[in-house]
Amino acid sequence: MQIVDLRSDTVTLPTEAMRRAMTEAVVGDDVYGEDPTVNHLQELGAELTGKEAALFLPSGTMGNLVAVLAHCGRGDEVILGNKAHTFLYEAGGISALGGVHSCQLPNQQDGTMLLDDIRAAIRPDEAHHPVTRLITLENTHNRCGGVALTPEYTRAVGDLAQERGLLLHMDGARIFNAAVSLGVTAQVLAAPADSITFCLSKGLCAPVGSVLCGSKAFIHQAHRIRKQLGGGMRQAGILAAAGIVALETMIDRLAEDHARAKRLAQGLAEIPGMVLDPGTPFTNMIFTGLSESVRLDTREVAQRMDEHGIRVGVVGKRRFRLVLHYWIDDAGVERAVQAFADVLSLA
Repeated sequence: MQIVDLRSDTVTLPTEAMRRAMTEAVVGDDVYGEDPTVNHLQELGAELTGKEAALFLPSGTMGNLVAVLAHCGRGDEVILGNKAHTFLYEAGGISALGGVHSCQLPNQQDGTMLLDDIRAAIRPDEAHHPVTRLITLENTHNRCGGVALTPEYTRAVGDLAQERGLLLHMDGARIFNAAVSLGVTAQVLAAPADSITFCLSKGLCAPVGSVLCGSKAFIHQAHRIRKQLGGGMRQAGILAAAGIVALETMIDRLAEDHARAKRLAQGLAEIPGMVLDPGTPFTNMIFTGLSESVRLDTREVAQRMDEHGIRVGVVGKRRFRLVLHYWIDDAGVERAVQAFADVLSLA
């Protein structure tokens, strides 16, 4: 039985074109800056985000950590949302490894933090307080339904940061999903940010890796921190080759994932017992829950779905996250709808 895996877009496998590119990659020692394939990937990443330079890293978590450590010193404070990936799911790395304090503000339903909340959170220059150094945003915003932050909002936060002498980092793990959804380029979305990370290994289908982009001076510092964290990968061109194919061939097709997410949501909305979040899906993610009439919880439903060859993401006792990606086709969407209907009809 072919598995339809909706748990995350991190489960994507490399395409045949990526596998060929990896096999044929010209490599060198990337720690010395001598891997031509890594260098090409970094140049491409910088170009796509409108930044001066870029750095290839093993993961988005390391990318965000390196960015915060490059921007902040020990005891400095970063302002971020209370549903931000960096706050919730990166093992407290900015504090444990960087000594960076965090101020968590409420994320609104659209993934934003209120500008007034950000202003109020900026510390006065007084000995009792940490130094507010950095603001971070997330686009698309995972725990706010995969919603895309608009260029207008990001520019407003960037203007506020500049006005108050702060820096702005963007966790752009799915920035290309945001760009495709909003009909703008990643450059437009990244323009107000001093740095941005994006993932190659989610909707873009590469097997591993993220790219951190910013000024040449920033990337010079980030390179040193990557080394400190053990992120130097030597002949990493074998991995970077897949990332190049991803950036050259996989961005525009993200619209297909968004369209299939809408079709899946439409099918689920017709099933008794399914309660979709308002507005979902915004991009490639569907957040949905179970009504009180369903006696099973999500883990029990997920176990039964697995028997139908459908894997789903459980994010709460009554709540699912379903993520569309390259390896889910129209037939997979239909199978998922039918499996949910069959399972819930017996629940």
